[in-house]
Amino acid sequence: MGFEGLKKIKAKHFAPIYLLLGTEAFLMREIRDAIIEHALDEEEQDFNLSYYDMAEQPVDAAIEDAETLPFMGERRVVVLTNPFFLTAEKSKSKVEHNTDRFLSYIQEAAPYTILVIQASYEKLDERKKIVKQLKKQAEVIEAQPLVERELKLWMKEKAMQNGAELSDAASEELLKIAGVNLSVLAQEINKMAMYIGVSEQEITVDTVKKLAAKSIEHSVFELIEKMVHRRIDEALELFYDLVRNNEEPIKLHALIANQFRLLYQVMDLSEQGYSQQKMAGILKVHPYRVKLAAQQGRYFTRSELMKMVDELAEADYLMKSGKIDKQLAMEMLLIRLAPVK
Repeated sequence: MGFEGLKKIKAKHFAPIYLLLGTEAFLMREIRDAIIEHALDEEEQDFNLSYYDMAEQPVDAAIEDAETLPFMGERRVVVLTNPFFLTAEKSKSKVEHNTDRFLSYIQEAAPYTILVIQASYEKLDERKKIVKQLKKQAEVIEAQPLVERELKLWMKEKAMQNGAELSDAASEELLKIAGVNLSVLAQEINKMAMYIGVSEQEITVDTVKKLAAKSIEHSVFELIEKMVHRRIDEALELFYDLVRNNEEPIKLHALIANQFRLLYQVMDLSEQGYSQQKMAGILKVHPYRVKLAAQQGRYFTRSELMKMVDELAEADYLMKSGKIDKQLAMEMLLIRLAPVK
C-alpha cells in the first residue's frame, strides 16, 4: 500500500494525476476520499468535484472538465472510474473514448486540477502506450490486498485515528475473529475505541474477545480447530449454535469444504517449496488465510485431507439429492472428519 503517498496527500503535497491501482475496494475508496478531503473544503466540493464513469461517459467529458478552471477555489478534483480502456479486457460498454486526447492531457496536465483514476484491476495492459505514459507521469498508489504486516500497520493507524492503541496480540486476535475485510475491521476498531473511551486507551485481547462480532468464516475455523483436537462435543455444540442462529447446514458444509480444500492446497504447495505469499497469489486468497491454513494443516496427513475432501463431496451429493436430512448429514460428517490421534 502507498503509505508514503498517503502521507504526502495528508500534508497537502498533491500530484496532478493519481493512478489508484488494485482490487482492494475499501482501500481504494479510503485513498480517493483522503485526496478529496485534503484538496477541497466541503463548500468547494459542490463546485469543484466531479465523477465520471468510463463505462457510461466518454473520457472527453472528463478531460474537458479537468481543463476547466476551478470555481471559487484553488483546485478542481476529477475522478475517473472503470477505465477499462487501460486494460486488456473487453468491455460491454458502447461508449467510445478519445484516448489520444487523454494521452495528451496526461503529458501536459492542468496545474489546477487533480485527476484521480480509479483502476480497480489487478493489473493494466502494459503494452499500451497510454498505460506506459500514465505510469510515467502519475503518482501510482497501490490498493491491492494488504499482506499481514501492512494489514496490522493499517489496523494500528485506524485505532490511532479513533484515539486508541491496538496491541499486537489484539490485532492478531481481531484478524482471527473478524477476518481480513477492511470495512469490517474498521467498524470493529471504531466500536472498540468508543467502548474503552479515553480512560483505558488501549484495545486489548480481552476487549477484542468481548466485543468483536465473529465472522462465519471464523466460526468455521473454530469448528475445525475443535475437530482437530478431537473435541467433538464442542464442535457439535458450535454447529448447533450456528444452526440456531439461522445458518443453513448446506452453507456451513460449503464453508467447511472450502477450508479443507484450502488446507490440502496449502499443504501441496508447501511441499513444492512455495512461500505463503506465493501461495496466496496462486490460490487467490488473502495471505493471512494461507497462514492460518498452514497452521491447521499441520494436524493432518496428506491422505487424511484427501479422504476428508472425498467425504465432503459425498455429503454434498447426499444433502443436495435429498437422500439424507441436512442436519443429520452434517452431524455424521463432523464426527467422521475428526483426525485419528
